[in-house]
Amino acid sequence: MAPPLLLLQDIVYSLGGRPLLDGAAIGVQPGERVCLVGRNGSGKSTLLRLAAGEVQADSGTRFLQPGARAFYLAQEPDLSGFSTTYDYVSAGLEEAEQFQARAMLAELGLSGGETAGSLSGGEARRAALARALASRPDLLLLDEPTNHLDMPAIAWLEKELIASRAAMIVISHDRRLLETLSRAVVWLDQGVTRRLEQGFARFESWREEVLEQEETEAHKLTRRIAREEDWMRYGVTARRKRNVRRVAELAALRVRRKEMARGPAQMRMSVSDAETTGKITIAAENVGKSYGDRAIVRDLDLRVLRGDRLGIVGANGAGKTTLLHLLTGEMAPDAGTVTLGPSVSLVTLDQRRAALDPAMTLADTLTGGSGDMVQVGGEKRHVIGYMKDFLFRPEQARTPVGSLSGGERGRLALACALARPSNLIVLDEPTNDLDLETLDLLQEMLADYAGTVLLVSHDRDFLDRVATSVLVAEGDGKWIEYAGGYSDMLAQRPDSAPRRDTFRPVAASPGGKPQRAQKKLSYKDQRVLDSLPGEIAAIEAEIVALREKLADPALYQRDPAGFQTLTATLETRQADLTQAEERWIELETKREELERT
Repeated sequence: MAPPLLLLQDIVYSLGGRPLLDGAAIGVQPGERVCLVGRNGSGKSTLLRLAAGEVQADSGTRFLQPGARAFYLAQEPDLSGFSTTYDYVSAGLEEAEQFQARAMLAELGLSGGETAGSLSGGEARRAALARALASRPDLLLLDEPTNHLDMPAIAWLEKELIASRAAMIVISHDRRLLETLSRAVVWLDQGVTRRLEQGFARFESWREEVLEQEETEAHKLTRRIAREEDWMRYGVTARRKRNVRRVAELAALRVRRKEMARGPAQMRMSVSDAETTGKITIAAENVGKSYGDRAIVRDLDLRVLRGDRLGIVGANGAGKTTLLHLLTGEMAPDAGTVTLGPSVSLVTLDQRRAALDPAMTLADTLTGGSGDMVQVGGEKRHVIGYMKDFLFRPEQARTPVGSLSGGERGRLALACALARPSNLIVLDEPTNDLDLETLDLLQEMLADYAGTVLLVSHDRDFLDRVATSVLVAEGDGKWIEYAGGYSDMLAQRPDSAPRRDTFRPVAASPGGKPQRAQKKLSYKDQRVLDSLPGEIAAIEAEIVALREKLADPALYQRDPAGFQTLTATLETRQADLTQAEERWIELETKREELERT
């Protein structure tokens, strides 16, 4: 058998004094594709960083074949130190590979001239993917490669990875991607890894078999401990040496049983139903909405009935969030009418988790700062018990929201949303930062939900599992509804591979009013466009500095007021960054459209 391309063995790694990895192992042969799965916070990203050599383990061994080229794609690509996307993608590449870099950028909708410091999350992700694939590495270490990507980009990436000869270790919440790519699965749980020599499609049934076997072994061990305890109490006195030995064996059995009892905690998720609505939840007639001369929605007729689960699909910039605001009455259409059914009680989970205050504690977020009880539907529950339903530990009750991981913030947002009575749930990219088990529970909850669901998602498998119909952006403000999930939609569409130019970013004009024909930006807009990259870079540098200060684990205990001030400042500057990035995209899109006319 050929030596492994990469091998990690007996890896021990502690974080903040708590053991995160305890004897973990992972290896990959040349050309092999392995997916790494586990709950949020289990240490998947840390194990991948250890594989990349970015961090050092407390103990254990790491082997990478001499001369092998490995590329690590982090969840948040770092383009600092580069002027343009091409500079970033072509760094360290040979001349032939630089040609490939330009081709990759073009495939992903980037020119190479974009200012590195002013990219959106999706653009930065696409630039990082172009760099990873253009370098033709022997090993790809991919951490959530589909984050921030739209449907066309995900389809393109999947095709490229299938064609690649590189070995891969992939972390992703995208089941369809894992099922397509993987040939082996490494399951990371409680610091220990288990390996399945089959693809991800077999993983969940295998995991259940493993857990059932461990439960059986735990039951046998419990009975053996009971026999030993009975012997200790009532057994015939033997030689002292034998007694000492059996006491030691009993202690060892108890330790083993305790370790086996620390199985994966079960998350409990339920939704609080409000009064039932009428048969029609949302009725849209001849709805139109435009920004300037660009139509976002044109002549839309739609009926959403009670119990429907409508998936809304389109690439970044297609206007999905605008459509949600129109359908829920948060935004008035330019033409037509949107009528909500009687007694509609709406709950929204937005993709940015904007409703969460980073300065508030986890418990206060759930209770609204009013004591220790949380109102869940028609009953009151103690906040600690409700926290446990969403896998939070009691000691996290006073943890500031700003210090939670992305997955923990996602679970907290779900906990807040599901506690409120509703008969209409709006989910805008709910799968972001959630692990596969949480997605399973969310899917089961939605299946039992008596109300109506509006769902925006780029997760193909989640759409297939949840949606009863899919509304697709076809370009020029046209939206078409297809029965069934995402796969059903592909089977029904005349052209199942949407063009990327169908989904250009939306350029909003002030007040949404049409602009007179122009051939170039106004002097004022051009000045703003030229200044925005520097402004964005300055804000990003400030955000980095604030995050470094907040990373101090002792800061909150040492200076609670200072921690809250820094957290509030970070939230403000992140909002400023988002606003500046959106303004830049708006102006840059406007400039490109004017130059084309």
